[in-house]
Amino acid sequence: MTEEPIRRPISRNEWLVVVASTATASVLAGLWSWRNGAMLNYGDAVAHLHIARRIFDSHRPGISQLGSVWLPLPHLLLLPFVTVFAWWANGIAGLIPSALAYIAGCGGIYRLARHWLRPSAAIVTLAFFALNPNLLYLQTTAMTEPLFLCEMVWLTVWLVEWRASLNNDSPRASRRLCGIALVLIGAVFTRYDGWILAALAWTGVGIVQLRCSTLRSRSFWIASAAVVAAPLLWFAYNAIVFGDWLDFVRGPYSAAAIEMRTATPGSGPPHPGWHNPWVSFLFFIKCAELDVAPEAWGNFLLIMSVLGTAWAWFTTHRRAFLWTLLLWLPVPFYAYSIAYGSVPIFLPGWWPHSWYNTRYGMEMLPAFALGLGFTGQFVLAVVREFKRRFTRFAAAALYAIVAMNAWEVLRAHPLTYVEGTKNIESRRPFEVEIPPLLRSLMATRPGAVVLMETSVYPNLVAFSGIPLRQTINESDKEYYSAALAAPATHAAIVLAFDGDEVDRAVKAHPAGLEMVQRFELPGQKAGTVYVSDTPLDSKPVER
Repeated sequence: MTEEPIRRPISRNEWLVVVASTATASVLAGLWSWRNGAMLNYGDAVAHLHIARRIFDSHRPGISQLGSVWLPLPHLLLLPFVTVFAWWANGIAGLIPSALAYIAGCGGIYRLARHWLRPSAAIVTLAFFALNPNLLYLQTTAMTEPLFLCEMVWLTVWLVEWRASLNNDSPRASRRLCGIALVLIGAVFTRYDGWILAALAWTGVGIVQLRCSTLRSRSFWIASAAVVAAPLLWFAYNAIVFGDWLDFVRGPYSAAAIEMRTATPGSGPPHPGWHNPWVSFLFFIKCAELDVAPEAWGNFLLIMSVLGTAWAWFTTHRRAFLWTLLLWLPVPFYAYSIAYGSVPIFLPGWWPHSWYNTRYGMEMLPAFALGLGFTGQFVLAVVREFKRRFTRFAAAALYAIVAMNAWEVLRAHPLTYVEGTKNIESRRPFEVEIPPLLRSLMATRPGAVVLMETSVYPNLVAFSGIPLRQTINESDKEYYSAALAAPATHAAIVLAFDGDEVDRAVKAHPAGLEMVQRFELPGQKAGTVYVSDTPLDSKPVER
């Protein structure tokens, strides 16, 4: 029943089934992604792997290689796996932590559902979450969504359990409070959404502690200091490394700066929903619907999720269930971010009829899954009340509907996968054509240093079979500046793309450089490979 939380823990066999089934789904999705070469479709996934690798494989190894915009935890989790060159180059390094986060997230959503739902209805929640084709694809990549979804789910689980045990089991409540603090710190260091999540969740924890006269708890204040320190540490890192504590907001690689560079002057708003919260809200809701259901079912699914959540609100212990409303936080967060935070979402069915940031809608998956679980519980309760012998058939019908929904999303091609394929179409010709030339040039120039920018096409390095420290790139700071001032005397090979810093340096200092080949691609800046006629012994690898 939904009127009481579960009194007995989930059985060991129940957990085994959940873990085994979700691990199987993860492995099958990984094999599919491997066979179809889809692990590196997203440019952002490639960039995450690149950032993790350069922490130790560069002229200036260290935490400064984490950069200023993307938060550090996903890259630190990738670090053990990108040490294997082949895993860095083929994307397996990204699959491992994402798949583990997916399995953990599936376990968390089932545990959350079982606080109020019977196993038959909790399976609806788990299946809707675990069988989502977009999530199954993203967990084969280095994208951050699987990790953040896992953090959202387990934060909610532990908040519910902390509130349920606060008045009658202080040791358990203290353990859960520590878990809440740790997952909030993880969320703060994963995505900026996590900053708002942490602020709201921890403020709520403080209010509950105040009402329960436990605000003086030592563990609460220690945990509070840790949660508050997380964003302050990121401010300090940006100030020390990049000279601006808000470099991630207003620096050259921030979302606002990228929007300014890519916007067409005089062409109207930079993206749909710009300075219009209502249009931004509609875009995010539509994106979330398309991420979890076929287009024709989206509105119905949203309504069922909202009704299921509302029914749960009226039939459960609200003090504990209230925390699950945090799963709906992405709605106001992205409505604001799209309108005022330089965070566009493009959908194929709406102007400008393209694919961009479609994965953001995935953050609504836990809320939809839990709401539908409660809807399923209601349906089963009604059948049990009037036609008890049909209960099993009703449960089977619910499972079939969930499976059919996943199949229809898959048949229509998952939105995030399509965006990934569109993304790689702009890079694939260069990634196929340039590395063989670089390998052939380095075959006659062992240990040759390559001067190039790596932020746009980082895979060119991995596909050429050389470590990052054999290049001089924009993350090398003083080495890079020196090489730009005299390209021919610092590198044996130079790769420049029209308009980038290397290209400008070559045009300003062409002496000693000979063009080998030019690569052109419609809609992309052309790349040119040069070799230096300066003796090789004048170009040692800087260390």
